Amino acid sequence: MEYLIRAADDMAANGIRRLLVISGDNAWCEEQSLMLARQLPGDWLWVGDAPLLPVNCAPAAVRTLLGQEFLHAVFDARSGFDAEALAVLAGTLKAGSWLLLLAPDWIRWPQQPDCDAIRWSDSARPIATPHFIRHLQQAIASDPESLCWRQDSPLKQTSFSPRPRWQPACGAPQREQENILAELLAMNSGVAVITAPRGRGKSALAGMLLARFEGAGLVTAPSRAATDVIAAHAGDAFEFVAPDALLAALPALQADWLIIDEAAALPGPVLRKLIRSFPRVLLTTTIQGYEGTGRGFLLKFCASVPHLRQFALNMPVRWAAGDPLEQFIDSALLFEDDDFSNAPQGEVSIQTLDQSVWRQQPERAAALYRLLSGAHYRTSPLDLRRMMDAPGQRFIAAETAEKTVGALWLVEEGGLSEALSQAVWAGFRRPRGNLVAQSLAAHGGDPLAATLKGWRISRIAVHPSRQREGTGQALVTFARRHLPACDYLSVSFGYTPELWRFWQACGFTLARFGSHREASSGCYTAMALLALTPQGEALVRLAHQRLQRDGDWLQPWVEEILPVSGKASTLNDNDWRELAGFAWGHRPLETSIGCLHRLLLASALPLSALRGRLEKRLAINILCQHLRLSGRKALLAVQRQEAALALASLDVTRAQALKEWVLQLQFFH
Repeated sequence: MEYLIRAADDMAANGIRRLLVISGDNAWCEEQSLMLARQLPGDWLWVGDAPLLPVNCAPAAVRTLLGQEFLHAVFDARSGFDAEALAVLAGTLKAGSWLLLLAPDWIRWPQQPDCDAIRWSDSARPIATPHFIRHLQQAIASDPESLCWRQDSPLKQTSFSPRPRWQPACGAPQREQENILAELLAMNSGVAVITAPRGRGKSALAGMLLARFEGAGLVTAPSRAATDVIAAHAGDAFEFVAPDALLAALPALQADWLIIDEAAALPGPVLRKLIRSFPRVLLTTTIQGYEGTGRGFLLKFCASVPHLRQFALNMPVRWAAGDPLEQFIDSALLFEDDDFSNAPQGEVSIQTLDQSVWRQQPERAAALYRLLSGAHYRTSPLDLRRMMDAPGQRFIAAETAEKTVGALWLVEEGGLSEALSQAVWAGFRRPRGNLVAQSLAAHGGDPLAATLKGWRISRIAVHPSRQREGTGQALVTFARRHLPACDYLSVSFGYTPELWRFWQACGFTLARFGSHREASSGCYTAMALLALTPQGEALVRLAHQRLQRDGDWLQPWVEEILPVSGKASTLNDNDWRELAGFAWGHRPLETSIGCLHRLLLASALPLSALRGRLEKRLAINILCQHLRLSGRKALLAVQRQEAALALASLDVTRAQALKEWVLQLQFFH
């Protein structure tokens, strides 16, 4: 304990933080951590589901701590390892802090079931995560600045290399900040972006800009709580408006500067509307880590903004350069993504990989992950955990002799029992996983769709300097020929005409188009299939024909020109079955728009709740007022009742038989 206390004093003087792993049985780990907390003054935040210290937070709520600072913390990973929570916690620790990582017995840890795996593995119960834990153990063992105290051996008292004394920030701008501030204050108009890892002072810089600028400024961000640093530096010039409220108030609400903090977390369409509405806009975003990768944000969004001015902050403000804890987190969670500055040269070869590559060729696996991470700005540590240890993952790599050029990440789906697939179709069940397979049943017309087996393309990426060479299509073609037997390939994506043209060129057929924009992408969800067996061809044909029959009925519900058209007006057998699922099951109204329109054409009944929503397009709150209903749930219940009445009025015998069939689907084995 004396050694750890002396080390903490040196860390405070040097402006750094370090990791201390405590590995052993529960009682021993708790004894050592509580003893150190008693002897070493600090906040001692405990992050875990069973806290033993007064200042504590559950891993699931740790993001609420962003913007706060703590001296020393305990991260309890004995029953499960929430990698994102660890990264967030590290970002809140002051210079001079120990981060205690409580771990199970070191030898048994890789084979111990991890409770956190339930969140990302699509497993019903905890599973062992050997690839990630061994990767983490290797990162700990190879890090000269981290300490590992195991119950079965004494703590090795390392002599760390000398470091210069640290001068903490005094509140005035650092040199990097001052240079960027000068350029921003000189801007007459336009859009600027500042990217930086956490702790570099980008939020402080945004606040300083508002404080120095003589005109009016507004701040928006995904979370008001995360803008406290901006507010502290902006003083009276700080005014926050949530993104949705800001959009609703345009064009009446105006300002000379709009600051969008953590811009990568907002959908692209929202950002585009905002930057068109203000003369000067500053975007800030974290370039790597748990918020997502700013590299992908730069590639995907910023590249589309004309005359964008890009700035970067590199020197840390809240701790010293070369901070050991930051370096460990970056290394262990592979936050140092590819900057794509070096173009891979040479001929490309394509191979299939499985999760054993993490054990046999870890650098090769890490390069694959970094390419996928750098190309997608919604990447989080959950993706790393899933890639390493979730069941049913497969990877295809396009590589030159020296570098990864392209990557395809696939997930095995489908194969549900007939009874479960039908229960999913009726809306009675939503088991974990099987994103596309379940959607084909729950939102499609075939109750047995989820019984077929497919491989879903979770992510695809090609190095920016090697794009438009056909590598993406080559990866898909390779997957068709070399994956284990299945009925189809699938992909779910945020629809844009450009992206759809790519999937069409790969041979995919559109199977579903959502009626709501996704919060993450700002796009409508589209799903497409590529058949590989006769059963798959029948599924694809049915799904696409259904979409074509409903195309013109769906168009008024979306603000995107649909790539299919058609307006079938007469009910067929599939419509009757779907309408029964809506009337007596739990199928959503949005899934049933086409067949419900055809039902309204066929029925002479008033059906006020259905006609008000579908034919008159009344807003739900307005329709509820007209019908004197309490809200959305009550309205949906009446709409289901009206569908049942309409079916019975057309053919009471057929309606009764379908009702009995649907109700039986909830009692599956």
